[in-house]
Amino acid sequence: MAERRLARLRREYIYRRSLKGKQAELYEKQRILKKCLQEGKPIPGNLKAEIVKLKESLDTQDAASEAKGVSDLDNEYANSGVEDPKVMVTTSYVPSQKLLQFAKELSDVIPDATRMNRGQHSIRQLTESCRNHNVTDLIIIHESKGIPDGMIVSHMPLGPTAYFGLVNVVTRHEIEDAVPMSLQKPHLIFHGFSTKLGERVTNILKFLFPACKDDSKRVVTFANENDFISFRHHTFKKNGNQVELTEIGPRFEMKLYQLRLGTIEMKEAENEWVLRPYMNTAYKRKAL
Repeated sequence: MAERRLARLRREYIYRRSLKGKQAELYEKQRILKKCLQEGKPIPGNLKAEIVKLKESLDTQDAASEAKGVSDLDNEYANSGVEDPKVMVTTSYVPSQKLLQFAKELSDVIPDATRMNRGQHSIRQLTESCRNHNVTDLIIIHESKGIPDGMIVSHMPLGPTAYFGLVNVVTRHEIEDAVPMSLQKPHLIFHGFSTKLGERVTNILKFLFPACKDDSKRVVTFANENDFISFRHHTFKKNGNQVELTEIGPRFEMKLYQLRLGTIEMKEAENEWVLRPYMNTAYKRKAL
């Protein structure tokens, strides 16, 4: 039953995203009217003149295509910022010591993130556990020959899911003179994300972190150059008119290669964007 409900909610969400302009406005009016009728609430004044026409159109539609309690067409992150995110970090099966170390450091970078030992848990078991415990994002880190080389960020409960390749991973203990990590919530800097896809990736990464206080001395940077996203983690202090940065670590580069409209276990989810081989030679066209 839970799987059928999740699939239905996903179909409804994709339908809402496909609507444009007047069609989207009509759909929203129909949704509000249906909600009022179901909950026995008064009809809003601006809908009373159209109530007959809206009611007739509702009667002819399949109930499975109706959204319940959602007012935002692009609602995946509509509630982000209301409550702090709850992030779970885990690894692929049988992780190496370096991958475990990297997963631990990544969970330390994201405030209040929980690191989970993968064990023999399947992807479906992980996502079900995340939904049952109100986890907002699941991060899975992969490796090749003992070197972290992939990261999946899946937003709960309906997606999206972003797939990143990782290169040049340097953990904290490999950075000389790395200072202890503060528990303050970090400021976020996003640089070089100028396209619509870039804004989408910015939201995926931004909402992993809670809002910070103005006096926080931590800063996390995602800097995009030629579609490679450089991750850096620093503390800073002001010295007169100068600002001194001290690297905390870890540091690495990310490259987006797939974005799917669904969570990681949804095999039927559509691709929103995929890196194609011919894109590697299109230097003048930047995806992010």
